[in-house]
Amino acid sequence: MADRVEPGGPDENEVLADDELTDAELRAADGRVPGRRGRATRQRLLACTADMLGTTSFRELRVVDIAREAGTSPATFYQYFPDVEAAILVLAEEVAQEAAGLADLVRGPSWKGRQGWAASTAVADGFMDFWERHRAVMRVVELAAGEGDQRFHRLRTRMLNPLATAFTEVVDGFRKEGRQPADLDPMAVAGVLVSMLAHVAAHRYGFEFWGIRSEDTTRTMARIIFTTVTGQKPPADV
Repeated sequence: MADRVEPGGPDENEVLADDELTDAELRAADGRVPGRRGRATRQRLLACTADMLGTTSFRELRVVDIAREAGTSPATFYQYFPDVEAAILVLAEEVAQEAAGLADLVRGPSWKGRQGWAASTAVADGFMDFWERHRAVMRVVELAAGEGDQRFHRLRTRMLNPLATAFTEVVDGFRKEGRQPADLDPMAVAGVLVSMLAHVAAHRYGFEFWGIRSEDTTRTMARIIFTTVTGQKPPADV
């Protein structure tokens, strides 16, 4: 379920790219700040970790395997990351940076009439595409957060909170216009919608196994999003 977080907290959605990180954030385990070559090595280790997550369970992913794939040694890996999970957290931070942009799919368009249907479809398609591009990392985030690892739990919250905040704003706008019930809780609506998107995206291949086409899954989510946000039925021809 999407975690309910008060929007607008300090730096809630800010995740910096590697070349924007401060020296303190890039500092190696021995206290030194890596130079150009060191940063390249760090990035290569992260890239290999991401690639290997696509074929190996993160429970079975070992430092020695990542280092070998990156053409370096385990000692070098430990200069930058204390363990495999720490490297995955950095990858997840990068995913969170992209996830913040999903909110634009909600805030950008009009939600009135057929434009609202187009917005609903764009959100459903965009979220599924986002999850698919980062499926290996998101699988770890979901599993670790579900097991109670607070590092991944907080990161998952940061990933999904911008989208939930955007839904809250749009639904609240319809409520204030009288298009939604006055006692409707926009944040509850947003939490349900984001939870649906995350759960369906995580289990899309299970749906396909049972013969449900991805296009039908996405269209169904779009219909649910449209009706839930606007309080109206989708256009008759969709």
